[in-house]
Amino acid sequence: MTDLISRLLDLAIAIQQIPAPTFDEQKRAEFVRERFLEEGLADVEMDAVGNVYGCLKATRHSSPVTRPLVVTAHLDTVFPQSVELTIRREPQRVTGPGIGDNAISLAGLLGLVWALRERGICLADDFWLVANVCEEGLGDLRGMKAVVNRFGATTNGPRAYIVLEGMALGQVYHRALGVRRYQIAVKTAGGHSWVDYGRPSAVHELAALAARLAALRLPTAPRTTLNVGKISGGISVNTIAPEAALELDLRSEGAETLIEVARQVEALARGVERAGVAVEVQVVGERPAGEMPADHPLVRLAQECLRAQGIAPNLNIGSTDANAPLSRGIPAITIGLTTGSGAHTVHEYINVKPLEKGMEQLVRLVSGVQ
Repeated sequence: MTDLISRLLDLAIAIQQIPAPTFDEQKRAEFVRERFLEEGLADVEMDAVGNVYGCLKATRHSSPVTRPLVVTAHLDTVFPQSVELTIRREPQRVTGPGIGDNAISLAGLLGLVWALRERGICLADDFWLVANVCEEGLGDLRGMKAVVNRFGATTNGPRAYIVLEGMALGQVYHRALGVRRYQIAVKTAGGHSWVDYGRPSAVHELAALAARLAALRLPTAPRTTLNVGKISGGISVNTIAPEAALELDLRSEGAETLIEVARQVEALARGVERAGVAVEVQVVGERPAGEMPADHPLVRLAQECLRAQGIAPNLNIGSTDANAPLSRGIPAITIGLTTGSGAHTVHEYINVKPLEKGMEQLVRLVSGVQ
């Protein structure tokens, strides 16, 4: 396994060095597509939204009707093109923006193929590898939704989805956290800060709205959160702002609670409107909720694979690509390949030593599902 881990890290670093902001993943996708072709995977292609597919064909069939397993990892990162992708490789740690989220998981797709072949593990059903776009930020799971649409949710659809996230080793995400995201914009006539004093300012109106949103009382059970993550607007320090906008993230473990909080948010936003003040409320992201019971065979198998590596599993809820299949009743979990820290910062790093256990977990899981 030592040689495989070294190859895995080499590939992860090569992937990390290719910028891949959400909505701009094409160069990284093309790189992964070339690696799929080099590995001799079947049916390698890129779909209309930019997802990359490759199939490892079954070598034995347990029944006339086969149901594929789909293993995915997302291509995009939170970092814009302007971020310097400096990498630092040390014996026990690799540091660099996006190395854990999600370059190591993309490399893990190929590492899984290498491990299955080295061990001569025979697959009873086709096994699809997918590198998908638009998991981060305002991507709205566009890539994964297209993947689920492609394979369908019929009785002949995928047996299960396994979603890889780089720094979540020990976690088994079997519950999908519901998320709704808004962009709320305020528009006014604007004017001069002295001459036109008294006219409504879009910035003032939006700031007051943000304060009212932050004051909303949210339940702790089911856990529910609200975050104004971005505010923009205005022209200059001495101009009454004609435009301002904010981006808002709502999350809840309860689907009905999320709907109720969203209703309150929209009512507060509409309440800002009056003569001379226009408000636009737009839903810019919708990550549907869903879950599998803790005693589902896939969840139990994932826990067993971790325990076999001496790792105590933690059943969890999260907002990941698994939301898309889980919301449609398709078995899906998200797991990690190693540990690390600093996700979504330029100081992000992964630990090297746990990778061996992470890959062993993945190989056992895929073999067990087959």
